[in-house]
Amino acid sequence: MVRANLEGVFPTYKTLKDGTRRRYWYHRATLKRLHGEPGSAEFIADYAAAEKLIRDRHAGTFNALVRSYTTSVEFEQKLAVSTQGEYKRMLTKAEGEFGTMPIAALDDPRVRKDVLDWREKVARQSGQREADNRLSAISAMITWAVDRGTLTANHIRGFKRLYHVDRSEIIWLPEHIAAFMAVAPLEMQRALILALHTGQREGDLLRLPWSAYKGDYIELRQGKARRHGKLAPLIQIPCTAALRRMLDGMDRVSPLILTTKTGRAFKARFFAATWDKAVTKAELQSVSLPGQDEPVDLHFHDLRGTAVTLLSEAGCTPQQIATITGHSLKTVHRILDRYLARTRGLAEQAIFNFENSPRTKFANQLQTSALPAPDRKRKRDVGQ
Repeated sequence: MVRANLEGVFPTYKTLKDGTRRRYWYHRATLKRLHGEPGSAEFIADYAAAEKLIRDRHAGTFNALVRSYTTSVEFEQKLAVSTQGEYKRMLTKAEGEFGTMPIAALDDPRVRKDVLDWREKVARQSGQREADNRLSAISAMITWAVDRGTLTANHIRGFKRLYHVDRSEIIWLPEHIAAFMAVAPLEMQRALILALHTGQREGDLLRLPWSAYKGDYIELRQGKARRHGKLAPLIQIPCTAALRRMLDGMDRVSPLILTTKTGRAFKARFFAATWDKAVTKAELQSVSLPGQDEPVDLHFHDLRGTAVTLLSEAGCTPQQIATITGHSLKTVHRILDRYLARTRGLAEQAIFNFENSPRTKFANQLQTSALPAPDRKRKRDVGQ
């Protein structure tokens, strides 16, 4: 039997009179019964007929454009898997509002107002960030349609975003890390150490397999650095002694390094929820940082900038930092310009060097001394 991996289907179950349990398959969008089992010729024929019914029903509409875009080569091969999932989720939400809109309406400049009005409603219900992200997904789809000649212009391109956040000066200080490690579950402690000693993104660390650990270094390709269907450059990160101790002491219960208590791969949402719970327990959801007017909450991603500052404080050049974290040199310089204001490490190291360098010995020997008292008698004699 040919195996099939089809989306948009679901099973129902029924217990027959003889006690056996029968499974029946249905097409989610049309609720049409799909005979046979997935992979069988009968099942595939029914599935194709249901899909054709959807295409015919949605022909020339926003719904049809969504289906064309999400099944295109550009979508399936040029976007990261995580991005595909988010775009599908957000475009599905948009279909609920614009599904039956004729594609031709997207070529009318007045559609911008309709879409922005919808974003306003979403922002009030689900937050400004979610509203902006849904609009970004729609804009990406329209741009794709313009490139193909289906539409002539993207009238929502360059929309002004509602959600703004600047985390450019937020890093984890030593006391924050100590507080987290004191209360966080073992799985979260491992994640923090791995992030702090590699400077990598959460997504790359959650996908990091044991095969990437070579004993004295970690080898990986960053998922976000993938562009135009090409693999990202290979990064080799030498392991610190502390990181090696942690990795060598772990049981390899899964192909992945970071797992749940039961040895399963972390789902992004579950990891975020578990991490946030540990942050709250450590009372790090509202901390004061030098130079910040308002308290801030610490995120996992802030560990990436923290790693950059620690490497810089250890005397690493921007070029050396870039080879470890995978940033461009331009990005490393920008991060250091922003983050180093939050730490005294480099300043303390600079003063230590100043005090101990032979070239500054003369400056370190400088001391104040009282000026000699003026000779009043001599001045009187001169005046005579």
